Amino acid sequence: MAKKVKQPRKKNSAGFGTRSVWAGEEGERWQRATQIPVALSVSYAYGDIDEWIDAALGKTPGHIYGRNTNPTVAAFEEKVRILEDAEAATSFASGMAAISNTLFTLLSPGDRVVSVKDTYGGTNKIFIEFLPRFGIEVALCESGEHKAIEAAIAKRCKVVYLESPTNPTVKVLDLARLARAGHRCGATVVVDNTFATPINQQPLKLGADLVIHSATKFLGGHADALGGVVCGPRDLVAKIYHFREITGACLEPMSAYLLLRGMKTLHLRIARQNESAMRIAQFLESHPMVERVFYPGLQSHKHHAIARRQMSGFGGMLSFALPGNFDAVKSFLPRLCYAHLAANLGAVETVAGPPATTSHVESTKEERATAGIPEALIRYSVGIEDAEDLISDLKQALEKVTGRKRRGR
Repeated sequence: MAKKVKQPRKKNSAGFGTRSVWAGEEGERWQRATQIPVALSVSYAYGDIDEWIDAALGKTPGHIYGRNTNPTVAAFEEKVRILEDAEAATSFASGMAAISNTLFTLLSPGDRVVSVKDTYGGTNKIFIEFLPRFGIEVALCESGEHKAIEAAIAKRCKVVYLESPTNPTVKVLDLARLARAGHRCGATVVVDNTFATPINQQPLKLGADLVIHSATKFLGGHADALGGVVCGPRDLVAKIYHFREITGACLEPMSAYLLLRGMKTLHLRIARQNESAMRIAQFLESHPMVERVFYPGLQSHKHHAIARRQMSGFGGMLSFALPGNFDAVKSFLPRLCYAHLAANLGAVETVAGPPATTSHVESTKEERATAGIPEALIRYSVGIEDAEDLISDLKQALEKVTGRKRRGR
């Protein structure tokens, strides 16, 4: 009988491309499958009661019930954990489940949280509508005013919640600076890294305590699975996991499998989207029918210097404002050939839409204005199509929008 050779352990120090493919996929496979199987079983049986108890209490590896853990889900969590270079990770049914569970785990009545005004619309709703109902004080600051954010943190703060780049105006926060401010007052610093992904930005290395992703977006990359994930120190993640296992917002196995499959090409997709978004942003900035372009890779971006310092790539997300009001958006968007007009981002296909129907659909017009989001803004998620085709598509759509005042050059 041939001697079984022990397989070498994959190293976390490998490049992002290698980790995107291999991370989280070690261990025995059902029937020697090369891909992580979809474990659809709700429960897991044990012939020995002591072994069952040890697995239930977490003393030994093992799964007992699908709301708690699942083999396919665990592989997804491990892949993200390794990419973010974190001690632990736990997943959720959606990005908003990850955000809400994290905030409600960390905050209690009487606590205070500091964030910015222009976070993703769902996150903003938690800050202005839900947390105050539970006696939690919320301070929302202008994204670009770092001194004001530091002053708000210094007053009293349990959690500092940051999003960088922001959705949809892609503002950039100095994560290292604000993490230091949060830690000076003993706060937990949380960063939503959805737009950047671990390929372009590593918040934990910049001083954050926890990093959150809507895995639905760039991590999955194919617009076919909802999911969220939180990474960070083992003790903090364990508290969030406990809240999630009781409240029940667990990631289902088929979605975990689709997210795992999508992440195998994460490094390739992000490289393509970084390059294309930069070219598209430069084109839009030079076009007379575009009022303003928001993209951190442009030197004209207010936070370009910060982005260059803390990001290795500027991402596949940009937004731009047309002259006029919402009528300009309604005239322009249907003329695009290579873009889904839909409420999503980070997919292999380009996706476009206004904040009123995408990132801030739950917000009122007044709330969007307070967050500094123009009604004539278009959020544009660059896919993996040929950049030349996307630029030509934007050009023809802009040229067909008539009756608008052209910006002088």
